[in-house]
Amino acid sequence: MSSLFAFPGQGAQKPGMLHRLPQEVEVLECLRQASEALDEDALVLDSEAALRSTRAVQLCLLIAGVSSARLLMRSGQVPDYVAGLSIGAYAAAVVAGSLDFQDAVRLVALRGELMQNAYPDGFGMTALIGLDLGTVERLLSEVHDENTPVHLANINADNQIVIAGSDGAMALVGQRAKLLGASGVTRLAVSVPSHSALLSAPAARLAEAFAGIELRTPRLRYLSSTTARPIFDAERLRNDLAFNMCRVVDWYGTLRTAYERGVRLHIELPPGSVLTGLARRVFEQGTLVAFDGARLDTLVALLRQEADQAQ
Repeated sequence: MSSLFAFPGQGAQKPGMLHRLPQEVEVLECLRQASEALDEDALVLDSEAALRSTRAVQLCLLIAGVSSARLLMRSGQVPDYVAGLSIGAYAAAVVAGSLDFQDAVRLVALRGELMQNAYPDGFGMTALIGLDLGTVERLLSEVHDENTPVHLANINADNQIVIAGSDGAMALVGQRAKLLGASGVTRLAVSVPSHSALLSAPAARLAEAFAGIELRTPRLRYLSSTTARPIFDAERLRNDLAFNMCRVVDWYGTLRTAYERGVRLHIELPPGSVLTGLARRVFEQGTLVAFDGARLDTLVALLRQEADQAQ
């Protein structure tokens, strides 16, 4: 049996999320390194006003994920797999030993700026609950055109599909989804059309910045949330990270891959517990727990127990 660290994506952010992290050496060091890389105080990024910025949101998620993972791993207990939804992939790559944390901070700052500047307003993401993928794809084909762009973005669960596009296009899809029996249509706290072709140009610019960054072979098994498959070499990982903003996320497939490979301990890094809820749709057996709200010693004991059972 194996363990997985799962890192959440944009939409999970909460005001004060960095201030609520445990005041431990690993966390404080990550905050120091992030502040140094940004040449600004990282702790100002998690205010309610700051989190209106895509850049600040993505940086907060990176810092929270990496620092909490390092705190869990300080006694030598490490996960067998890491995976991140959208921006969470950067934290996963750092924890896997492939990407230097300060390089990740600078890349994520650029990523957020590129995405925000490309679509400063009028676009975003919406979750549709209760419809299958085929039905959602049919609705998208009915609404999408040059004036009302809307795309498939995330397959979060068998009954939860996220779309990305213009406000007007998403509203049209949402209306039709309700008529077809959708149990929920929820606009997400994301102000850009992530994981769609609309972000192809910003992704290409980010790839140029990646060209000068050293990436190493992952020391932990890294699961791509776009292909739902492991990535074992640095160059494929470089491509995965640079272009994940314009590729569909298959989180449901990623969780299924993890479960099929023997993962039975799923630990969601902060903030929140959304990924834990999604994992319940896949994990027929095992332990699902979120860092937020759990005792640190309990999480470490779960990691140690999973490692002992795997021997």
